[in-house]
Amino acid sequence: MKRYFNLPITLLLALAFAFTAFNPKTITEENTPTIQSSPPKKTKRFGGLALYTVRDAMAKDPKGTLKAVADAGYAYVESANYADGKFYGMTPAEFKSYLGTLGLTAKSAHMGMVNMENADKLIADVKAAGILYFVIPVPPMGMFYFNQETKSMAMKGTADDLVKIMNTLGEKCHNAGIKLLYHNHDFEFKPLADGTVIEDVLLEKCNPEYVNFQMDLFWVTKAEVDPLTYFAKYPGRFMAWHVKDMSTDGKFAPVGTGTIDFKRILKAKKKSGMKFYLVEQDNTFELDPLEAIKISHKGLKEIGFK
Repeated sequence: MKRYFNLPITLLLALAFAFTAFNPKTITEENTPTIQSSPPKKTKRFGGLALYTVRDAMAKDPKGTLKAVADAGYAYVESANYADGKFYGMTPAEFKSYLGTLGLTAKSAHMGMVNMENADKLIADVKAAGILYFVIPVPPMGMFYFNQETKSMAMKGTADDLVKIMNTLGEKCHNAGIKLLYHNHDFEFKPLADGTVIEDVLLEKCNPEYVNFQMDLFWVTKAEVDPLTYFAKYPGRFMAWHVKDMSTDGKFAPVGTGTIDFKRILKAKKKSGMKFYLVEQDNTFELDPLEAIKISHKGLKEIGFK
């Protein structure tokens, strides 16, 4: 036989109220006010860094240094170390992957050790690292030397010899799906004894389908040449820039602290053909390179680089 227990309705309501009052879930979800907060805004990264600037730190702690570069606000880098098939001790795949974990990419690589015997291997490794621009930093294959008498950089051989090398390497890069750039110093803009200007010969005789240029704005200024003159005469050929400033006594300086009028140069960006740019400071003197790159990044922003 079923038994029914009839409780007064007032008692049932009292029990329901008591249960609700002491239910922690009910208190948390229904009675506690929700405080809305916006997530912190992430600082937009922009610009690149030539890792030659922080070469000593990269030699000691490449991964930690790359993190510091990312933390300084840079979006991409240019490598300056390759040996035994590795970039800073990392295989091309490892280098690309680690950069990715930091939100970085490698746009370009300075590959001064290239010769006709190792070119195919170097090109393949640059491509495997996700790098699009293979850069020749000085005349390769024994052509470059430092003149101890004049304390200046110079080149053995002729400009036409260098043209042949660049066109050969450029075609190899083109066939592999990457691009070849030549990086200048000051001597390429200074007339030789016979009046030849190396940079002019390269620009005139290198096949633009295979060979283009990375203009170092410090070294062009050091040669007392106006970059805009070259942008006007050879539009679209300067796909990358090295952005480094010059102190009043002619030394390397963090971007925005020296004498170079970058705002004026930046206005000619489209004419030059610039696709990307990199801060570089060959020597930071008494200043820690990791501090110098922060100053330069701030300078980029103030000048108007994006």
